[in-house]
Amino acid sequence: MKRLIVAVLVLAGVLVAADYAAAAAAESVVSRELRDRLGLADDPSVRINGFPFLTQAVAGEYGSVELRADRIRVGDLHNVQLRADLRDVEAPLSGLLGSGTPSLRVTTAEGAARVGADDLQRMLPGVERFSIGNVDANAIAAVVDEGGDPTMRRLDPDSVARISGTVTVAGQEYQPVVLAELQVADGVMRVVPRDVRNSDGDPLPAPITDLVRQAFALRIDPGGLPFGVVPTKLQARDGTLEISGEAHDVVIGAAPESDTAG
Repeated sequence: MKRLIVAVLVLAGVLVAADYAAAAAAESVVSRELRDRLGLADDPSVRINGFPFLTQAVAGEYGSVELRADRIRVGDLHNVQLRADLRDVEAPLSGLLGSGTPSLRVTTAEGAARVGADDLQRMLPGVERFSIGNVDANAIAAVVDEGGDPTMRRLDPDSVARISGTVTVAGQEYQPVVLAELQVADGVMRVVPRDVRNSDGDPLPAPITDLVRQAFALRIDPGGLPFGVVPTKLQARDGTLEISGEAHDVVIGAAPESDTAG
């Protein structure tokens, strides 16, 4: 009986190891296909979720595939992070583990691109030590209570960011803190300053405030997101600006075999 138990455990271990090895091989194939499709310099990170993998592979259906790619150049941006979550994916086994052409049909693709503070500062002439962070409803309310625009109370905190940096005007250095509204329309990101104060919370002289508003205003067109994802949301995330959206019924590579037969 002990020998039987040991044999079963060894067999289970071998099967699990084989399953992970097959998943890793498939992820490598998908990574190369996505690199070519997206025009990336390096293979992106790909993870096929769900266990066991071979059961999904035989059926040609996968619940979730995750893609990550860092340090991507997009126009004037030098260090963009790309993320995509592909859900309900169809992919024939011959393409992933055989000699066929890899192909995926994705029911829903959620994509996002993150732009870091260094890239944003590069687009803000005269601004140094730039940083960006999140705010909540309490922070917006506090600004309004201190004399800020009352209409800011209607803003979704997810669409507002606290940005700061150092600017020099007429030989004097200022360190303003700005609450900015984050907008996205037709794939274009906009950072619109709504409230400007000194780092100690006191208001700045009106002429300086106007100059700071102009200095921190941003318009960024990152181009299309992967897989035809339509950008619909812009928010501050982990010290970056993240633009995100989703697409449906996306085909990557050749059409799946089931669609080409007959």
